[in-house]
Amino acid sequence: MPAVLTETRQVAAFTNEPYTDFSQTGKAEKMRAALANVRAQFGQEYDLLIAGDRRRTSEKLESRNPARPSELIGIHQKGTAQDAMDAVEAAFNFFPEWSQRAMEERAELLFRLASIFRERKYEFDAWLVFEAGKSWAEAEADVSEAIDFCEYYARHALRLSGSQPIVQLTGERDEMVYIPLGVGVVIPPWNFPLAILVGMATAALVTGNTVIIKPSSDTPTIAAKFAQALLEAGFPAQSFSLLTGSGGAIGDVLVSHPKTRFVSFTGSRDVGLHINELAAKTPKGQLWIKRVIAEMGGKDAIVVDREADLDQAVTGVLFSAFGYQGQKCSACSRAIVDQAVYDTFLDKLKAKVETLTIGPPEDPSNYMGPVINERAQRSILEYIEVGKGEGRLIAGGTAARDEGYFVKPTVIADVDSKARIFQEEIFGPVLAVSKARDFDDALRLANDSQYGLTGAVFTNNPEKAAKAKRQFFVGNLYINRKCTGAMVGAHPFGGFNMSGTDSKAGGPDYLLQFVQAKSIAEKIG
Repeated sequence: MPAVLTETRQVAAFTNEPYTDFSQTGKAEKMRAALANVRAQFGQEYDLLIAGDRRRTSEKLESRNPARPSELIGIHQKGTAQDAMDAVEAAFNFFPEWSQRAMEERAELLFRLASIFRERKYEFDAWLVFEAGKSWAEAEADVSEAIDFCEYYARHALRLSGSQPIVQLTGERDEMVYIPLGVGVVIPPWNFPLAILVGMATAALVTGNTVIIKPSSDTPTIAAKFAQALLEAGFPAQSFSLLTGSGGAIGDVLVSHPKTRFVSFTGSRDVGLHINELAAKTPKGQLWIKRVIAEMGGKDAIVVDREADLDQAVTGVLFSAFGYQGQKCSACSRAIVDQAVYDTFLDKLKAKVETLTIGPPEDPSNYMGPVINERAQRSILEYIEVGKGEGRLIAGGTAARDEGYFVKPTVIADVDSKARIFQEEIFGPVLAVSKARDFDDALRLANDSQYGLTGAVFTNNPEKAAKAKRQFFVGNLYINRKCTGAMVGAHPFGGFNMSGTDSKAGGPDYLLQFVQAKSIAEKIG
């Protein structure tokens, strides 16, 4: 993208935020200091923010460290249905003013927000380590992606603010402009509690919409810190609300309110389908068809061809399956391996899995931390028991450590495509490995899923890679690399089928989800 100009600055072409190298002694020391500083803030209470109005409720929500559940991260409010209705009304009332602000002004606020994240990067890293259970590297990637979203969407907003290329008829002045939608509900997940939250919220705000943010109850403190950063950057308090609490108590109220114009959601398939169904209804007084932008997970496969570099493939599968404990919608949960290299692949993978270290992520020597909560740990262990009856356990298979929600990285081989662990999203460190007759059979198995988010193929045969590009039905396909780690700008992210609406976050058309086009023709002469 070429450089663009706002009223206040020359904007260089977008580049991704570099990751902090924690192997450097000075940077590791800064991270340890940030961890100590954040730990000293444990147990604080945070308010609801309803368009600048700070509120507390009688019922509280506790956020705890999944690596040490005895540690209370923060105390939050359980918002009520009335709080939800007040937030929508406040957002609706401020929308006329916010929508009329110049796009350049709103973009400038995003650039300021990116600067705040850079200045406080170690601090946000530390919150992600403690509240979300992320390793230093995973936390760093999360914060860097949040910065990328700010920088990338600010630049694309400036593009949308200019004249659009349309045909000019003789005797007319023809133009097309993009205008914001209205009040949006932003429902981010707990697994990327900063990056995805920032991406969803800033895309809506920079295009002139007002938003109500309903964060996950597992990571509300990170959302509260984001809200503080929005205010520090200069976003008007009335432009957004932060509403913590039970999804059942306030989520349906926000989605179904007749003044809600759109819902931006990232989470499970079942919740996403419920939101889509609820948003499709048109209650009395609603003047529009609500728009739903949804990313709903995956059952992602990596195909390993007989002509692949096996060591490269094993590494790609390992990091895709067990990075952040497999708690990524893009995580590899199925490895589909050509029978000619199947046994060798399994031997190499088993040896690698057994080297992975597990423990509290504040210690950088631990590659894997905890899963997010006790309910997740229980569900994952139940799936593992099912998997033991559907295949051959070759690694892991149990919980790990006495305190915290830890699960050993688990590999189950010889899994049939009809097995539950082949078809159902587990969202944890569980990998099913299946044998394919040949490359065509491997692609068939990879596509045997209701999801279509990410996938990867390891092969040194260019013709097979070309066939995968045509026939592997996923929104994000990778060749000879892992299937996680999409980079803003380079890998627009979003999937097919039950993986969502393929809205392509971090891509050049993402902001179009939050605006509507208005065509204007003026007769002249």
